[in-house]
Amino acid sequence: MAGMSVSTGLISGIDYKTMISQLMQVEANPQTLLKQQLSATNADAAAYRAVNTRFEALRTAAAALTADTAWTATKASSSDPSVTATAAAGATAGSLSFTVTSLATTHSVYSTGSWATADTALNATGPTTLTIGGVDVPLAAGQTLTDAVTAINESTAGVTAVAVDTGSGFRLQLTSQKSGAGGVFTVSGDVPVATLSSGTDAKLRVGDATAGYDVTSPTNTFTDVLPGTTFTVSKKDAAATVTVSKDPDATAAKVQTLVDAANALQSAITSYTDPKSSSATLKGDTTLRALSNRIAGVVSYAVGGVSASTVGIQLNRDGTFAFDKTVFTGALTADPAKVQKVFAESKVTSTGADGVSGNADDVSSPIGLAAQLEALAKGASDTTTGSLVLLATSEDAQAKDLQARIDAWDTRLALREQTITRQFTAMETALSTMQNQASWLSSQIAGLPSWSSSSK
Repeated sequence: MAGMSVSTGLISGIDYKTMISQLMQVEANPQTLLKQQLSATNADAAAYRAVNTRFEALRTAAAALTADTAWTATKASSSDPSVTATAAAGATAGSLSFTVTSLATTHSVYSTGSWATADTALNATGPTTLTIGGVDVPLAAGQTLTDAVTAINESTAGVTAVAVDTGSGFRLQLTSQKSGAGGVFTVSGDVPVATLSSGTDAKLRVGDATAGYDVTSPTNTFTDVLPGTTFTVSKKDAAATVTVSKDPDATAAKVQTLVDAANALQSAITSYTDPKSSSATLKGDTTLRALSNRIAGVVSYAVGGVSASTVGIQLNRDGTFAFDKTVFTGALTADPAKVQKVFAESKVTSTGADGVSGNADDVSSPIGLAAQLEALAKGASDTTTGSLVLLATSEDAQAKDLQARIDAWDTRLALREQTITRQFTAMETALSTMQNQASWLSSQIAGLPSWSSSSK
């Protein structure tokens, strides 16, 4: 029976495939608009999250400057390269001169006898017991040197055993797991040993032989000889002076990180909201513009009557910050408490439920530059209540709704296409029927007698 081909009607000759495709494009216009709206919504959510990442970086940098450790940074130096020194935040400033009179060694012994192979029985005549540092390690008759090594290493003797191939036999070597004099151990039993190295502490001499004192350590690292300072020695008889001093450069680096984070954030907000840009995703967004203005306002106004410029921070005309390290370190050296206050001061506004100031439940109002920026950034980037987080979440919810509507349109359009296709199929079928009827009538007329059509 006559009907439709894959794309063209056999009777009508109409290109139904193209016609249906064009009709479906018109039918899909509402869905197309929804897809465009979904794309814009997803772009908005991504933009909010990108800016939020910048706010989180600002919060982290600001929080680092509200911590007391940022303002107690110290550095340690040594006059001799064989002595390395480090100082923790808050380390006591000062210096210590000393001579390294001995380095730490680890106690080690070896068997005076040897075995042909590591698999040779330790004592072929009977069971053996080694007592190492007061810990018994029993070995059955016939157990090998390898078995002894395993048993010793699995014991609580506090030593490490190894079978050493000397080229002319295997010897048992035991080494303390703890360096210094505290790691010295004794060995008794059926395996005679000799001392390879005796455990000794590292020792420093402060002063000379007649006037001074010794400092010892089980390792070559000395901790808290100067409070908060650690130094390691590596050369006997080395004479060194370890000096611990304030480190304004470390604090300045944290301020620079804060300024860089603020500038990166301001740049991102400008990029996403620029009303003159055709590609700005959040063009004219009032929330972001307000946050940007608040960031600039933190530096614009004096903190406790002190201008930010006196500690090296200035506001540029474009809303970004500039940092002068020389001004900052000069101010920090002259009055560290004042500079810390400019950045980190906060005021307790409520003592919380316990009514006691200084506890974790205190409610504080930020006053210092870093304290204000930390609070502002947290208000934007908090994972549950942050304004930008809520905006991104709202966009996500809208995107989910749009996607559901788009999916519903997929079903609707599929049904519509089936309907249109059936209509064109029906039309083609009707045309085929009419053509068959016309052909039949033509054949009937052609079969009539000639007289029936002649004039009388």
